[in-house]
Amino acid sequence: MKLISFPNKSILPVALALVSLGTVAAQAQAPAFTQQDTLRGSITKERAWWDLTYYHLDIQVNPADSSIHGVNTIQYKVLEPYQVMQIDLQPPLRIEKVVQNGKQLDVKQLGNAHFVQLTAQQTSGAENQVEVYYGGKPQVSVRPPWSGGITWARDERGNPFVASSCQGDGASLWWPCKDHMYDEPDSMLISVAVPKELTNVSNGRLRKVDENKDGTRTFHWFVSNPINNYGVNINVGDYVNFSEEYQGEKGALDCNYYVLRDNLEKAKRQFKDVPRMLQAFEHWFGPYPFYEDSYKLVETPYLGMEHQSSVTYGNGYQNGYLGRDLSGTGWGLKFDFIIIHESGHEWFANNITYKDIADMWIHESFTAYSESLFLDYHYGTKAGNEYTIGKRKSIQNDRPIIGQYDVNHSGSGDMYNKGANMLHTLRQLVNDDEKFRGILRGLNRDFYHQTVTTKQIEDYLSKHSGKDLTRFFDQYLRDTRIPELEYRLEKKKLAYRWTNVVDGFDMPVKVYLNGKETWLEPTTEWKEMKKVKAGTTVKVDPNFYVTVGTQTT
Repeated sequence: MKLISFPNKSILPVALALVSLGTVAAQAQAPAFTQQDTLRGSITKERAWWDLTYYHLDIQVNPADSSIHGVNTIQYKVLEPYQVMQIDLQPPLRIEKVVQNGKQLDVKQLGNAHFVQLTAQQTSGAENQVEVYYGGKPQVSVRPPWSGGITWARDERGNPFVASSCQGDGASLWWPCKDHMYDEPDSMLISVAVPKELTNVSNGRLRKVDENKDGTRTFHWFVSNPINNYGVNINVGDYVNFSEEYQGEKGALDCNYYVLRDNLEKAKRQFKDVPRMLQAFEHWFGPYPFYEDSYKLVETPYLGMEHQSSVTYGNGYQNGYLGRDLSGTGWGLKFDFIIIHESGHEWFANNITYKDIADMWIHESFTAYSESLFLDYHYGTKAGNEYTIGKRKSIQNDRPIIGQYDVNHSGSGDMYNKGANMLHTLRQLVNDDEKFRGILRGLNRDFYHQTVTTKQIEDYLSKHSGKDLTRFFDQYLRDTRIPELEYRLEKKKLAYRWTNVVDGFDMPVKVYLNGKETWLEPTTEWKEMKKVKAGTTVKVDPNFYVTVGTQTT
């Protein structure tokens, strides 16, 4: 294969930064983006012309020298004729050759992007494939799962303990792929050779294990559903397996657990949260989205991640988040945070997947709120409410939740707990939990196995709640300010309005006047309620994520 480096001048324009609707201060914090950000984050013309249909990732993982070598066979359908294909792979890994129809092709490299020069005519509707051979020592994750790469660890017996994690940084950290979230393969085969004393666990179902003459075994895992790039994983260790069957909404779901040998008994006790999770989430969100591929929980040398049908776990076999209650209410110690949160992503991340990481709130806001819904199901609505409200203390309001588009840029970490409180506030506006549950189940039904945009989700929630939520989402997703309900009592009147809000913000809010429930419909202009006695106490329902400002006369 001939690698050709491009000159400094870009073959593609650098994306213009899209200005959010947030505060001026937040806009000023926008980072400077590079050509590589554009190549990684946009649907380039070298991506747009072909539809990904299938991967066969066939690799050997070598713990002895921390290397990976192999080939990814990429099958695709031609949407419109074009002769250049973008494949992504990040150094220090290197593409060794690309082959189509037995012929080695030239590849032009521009950083992490590799532009394959196809010689066979690409005809609309045709189904073709290329084989991408690669190898080397992939980037090591220094702080998994927050920094992407491979973790090369050892268990307490000294055995290799290896795992991948790559959300945000990209799957191309460890395998060559079409590294953009908008396009997913319809199915995937993952074949991983490891030293014979070890086991590899990946996504989907185990089809077979080959015993190789070189002292390795190859594990073949098949995923029969669409899967996003960062959801693909390898987990290599001295695993033992146990399983159970859960009777769910679509019948029998086999749940398989892979843990280190010495942790088997602890896992059998701790993983009892899995059927509890499935009970709660099938109630709120609808059927588990991947019955065909099973559910797996796999121990890893890092905290955990939402790999599709292969959820990873490293929470130390304890409740809470590494033993801590993130809400400070006590409710966070009623469940294992990693089991509940990462499994919640099977619905929001793996079933419903963002097209652009700028919309990562679709994954994290709903899943952060799933923790509250788990508590609601098992311990009651009061428990779930208190937990969500308790997590407000971690909200920073530093920058908007939505990031900038087409440059692989996610928004504020507030997408977790502020996003959860936004959805909790929306639940109060719907004011009908069965209707709210129907909306959540409808999302997972109507966007089943799809990649989506924020607009699609916003429009769906507006339509099915029966409310125009435009300004609501502008406020909570695109602005950093917390709405403030300002009021004053004077001359037997209650005057009230919203401040600290976007133009046109008009969210209704539930208040208690001397303990009596009342709904107000404030705007940014003063409104009045008459016949309110002097000395009336005004309390805003704490389930609304707002603040209160008073003027007493």
